[in-house]
Amino acid sequence: MTIVLDAPIELRTANDPEQLSTVIRAVYKQVLGNPHVMESERLVSAESQLTNGNITVREFVRQVAKSDFYRRRYFEACTPYRFVELNFKHLLGRAPSSQAEVSEHIRRSIEEGYDAEIDSYIDSQEYQDNFGDTIVPYYKGAKTTLGQKQVNYNRTLSLYQGYAGVDSAFSASRLAEAIATNSGNKIKLPSSGGRLGAYQDATEKMFKIVVKGAKFDAPRRVSNTEYLVSGAKMTPQIQHIHRAGGKIVSITEVV
Repeated sequence: MTIVLDAPIELRTANDPEQLSTVIRAVYKQVLGNPHVMESERLVSAESQLTNGNITVREFVRQVAKSDFYRRRYFEACTPYRFVELNFKHLLGRAPSSQAEVSEHIRRSIEEGYDAEIDSYIDSQEYQDNFGDTIVPYYKGAKTTLGQKQVNYNRTLSLYQGYAGVDSAFSASRLAEAIATNSGNKIKLPSSGGRLGAYQDATEKMFKIVVKGAKFDAPRRVSNTEYLVSGAKMTPQIQHIHRAGGKIVSITEVV
């Protein structure tokens, strides 16, 4: 399979209808994971704001990422690990580079909420340096660059679905094992897009949460404790850990 990587698309002038149309289509494709967007699902108000120059491309990206469309497909229907790795792909154009990054974002989405998790990418210095206010996010991490580790290149390509692929076809993580073990991925790309194989329902996937802190049955004892929970029970389990004063060291999907 020949991989054609996306190139930067920039809104240089808001007075060019053709350029605006290209940018809007590119944002929907990149941020929403290459879906078919029906007319009734388009963010008409946000598109109008962009067209009138009232918001930047960055703010249009933010509104699309916070839309019901995105939330339903990637927050509510996917495992927490998959949600985070797709946020990296859609909003920063790369795969997460470490278990610490993934754990941090899973904790934020649960502790601070959905909007705060989305904002953390778009308001980051990395987003500013790569895309600023005018460039649509693209798969920057899928291009080899001087000083970049091969493992990061492989992980980004493992998330790439091709032009016919749709990210919502997978609810389970593609990178959990490789990131948790800090190992490389064998790149598997679809030949014609779509699903590579069957996957387990998001709520049935199991996760290992490693916690450093007081044990619930003995508050004065401090050690690492591991909890194995399903995706459906992850949020209440993490909330329980926080109430007990524990510190989450890592969250990994059991593959």
